[in-house]
Amino acid sequence: MPAVPIDAAELVMVEQPGCAWCERWNREIAPVYPNTDEGRFAPLRRVDLHALPDDLRPLRRLAYTPTFLIVERGRELARLEGYPGEHFFWPLLGDLLARHTAFRPEAEPGG
Repeated sequence: MPAVPIDAAELVMVEQPGCAWCERWNREIAPVYPNTDEGRFAPLRRVDLHALPDDLRPLRRLAYTPTFLIVERGRELARLEGYPGEHFFWPLLGDLLARHTAFRPEAEPGG
């Protein structure tokens, strides 16, 4: 059984061992992500760049880590390549979610 309903959005983080920007995201964002409007709307799913699951259908090749995919039913709707730092991450993620899903934030980005 999937961790989220089959038609729900999820944030897929494509990462790989040794990725310094992934580690920075893990320090700055990962601890609070599940408690934010964004995290409640699009729960985080982590996948390894070199072992993509069969149920994930990216629109184009994945080459960089971290890459964040907004996904519904396994299909990529949007992506954010790289981690631009926490002050840029939240507005970019919120905008992508609002443009490509039914997400409507109740608070400030990351709130």
